Amino acid sequence: MSVLVGKQAPAFNTKAVVNGSEIVENFSLKQYEGEKYVVFFFYPADFTFVCPTELIAFQDKMQEFESRNVAVVGASTDSEFSHWKWLQTPQNQGGIQGVKYPIIVDQTLHISRAYDVLAGEEVYDEEGNVQFVGDAKAYRGLFLIDKSGVVRHQVVNDMPLGRSVEEVIRLIDALQFTEEYGEVCPANWKKGDKALKATQEGISSYLSEK
Repeated sequence: MSVLVGKQAPAFNTKAVVNGSEIVENFSLKQYEGEKYVVFFFYPADFTFVCPTELIAFQDKMQEFESRNVAVVGASTDSEFSHWKWLQTPQNQGGIQGVKYPIIVDQTLHISRAYDVLAGEEVYDEEGNVQFVGDAKAYRGLFLIDKSGVVRHQVVNDMPLGRSVEEVIRLIDALQFTEEYGEVCPANWKKGDKALKATQEGISSYLSEK
């Protein structure tokens, strides 16, 4: 797996469904640079089982993301028409109606490849032709991108393993705390906890106060 932390998030321009119903032709994360943090996450497919629980969980916490100046963007290898239909389907029928943040289209698989979350692989046959082996869907990758467009955190789950939205918010708090105060966040740190200075004296002081 590629480690993107510390690097510019791979750029792309693609179709997306925004505001729960509007299909746009040219969506890019570049629109947020200099303005917002971004939580960019991949999920395997529309109309599945774990996926709606995650997408709805992100929507349920949108007020907390917005209060932290964070844009949330989802992505899968489905078409814009599949996204649109799923967004119109009531939650009690397996849909994600009510989700308002953008969901982008990656039918070409270029974006999943760039973020190295694509399941399956391309192999060469005996005649030198490239064939894709496996299921062309994305693993549950998540990338926290700062306002300068740099990836500051990434995690990738296998398809059956849902993510914790609370943990994503905790990491946003930690990133914003370190940017504001210059201190570092120890294990299990959460907003309101004591941080520490990145020195031996700072670590000693933190441990002595635990």
